[in-house]
Amino acid sequence: MNTLPRELTRYYRLLRQHGINDSHSGNASARDAQHLWITPTGACADDLQSWQLVRCPLAGGACPRASADLALHRAVYQHNPKARAVLHAHGSYAVALTLNGRDYVPADLEGGLYFPHVPVIDLPYDEYFEQSPQRVGETLREYPIVIVRGHGMYARGDDLDQAYKWICSLELSATVRYQALRAGTLPARENEV
Repeated sequence: MNTLPRELTRYYRLLRQHGINDSHSGNASARDAQHLWITPTGACADDLQSWQLVRCPLAGGACPRASADLALHRAVYQHNPKARAVLHAHGSYAVALTLNGRDYVPADLEGGLYFPHVPVIDLPYDEYFEQSPQRVGETLREYPIVIVRGHGMYARGDDLDQAYKWICSLELSATVRYQALRAGTLPARENEV
């Protein structure tokens, strides 16, 4: 029995339960040899069931009901053959701290150990779906996580747990940075809070 859909549903729900996504934001996928499972477009994390996930071929082709980010997920897997999971989340602190378009640099020990800096991609909102697959796919070849300015984070992992770890670690790091800036215990960089 394939447990991948059940695991994918669980991690997508965890992003919601921990406040990193709202009820209907973000998306998630996991792959096996020739296919990927992805959340459906308009999915509600509060009540998504594993049977609602959409199974799509990795190589392309139409896939009704799949997330609007399907092409992006496929591009990540094409650029990262070892990747087995892609998670997309709208962490409010990570998004807020990078609205200036500058790469994110963690101030905390854990964030710095995992990713000394996180690239921020600036895409025109009206061209997001055309440009994001190539830009995010290429960036995630070199980095485990990326932020699309004003939109959210994409993480790739060897499995769902690793991608989830990157998302959670980045959002916690951004929360710490934001709170330190507000408390005055960390000097602000130019154009930061």
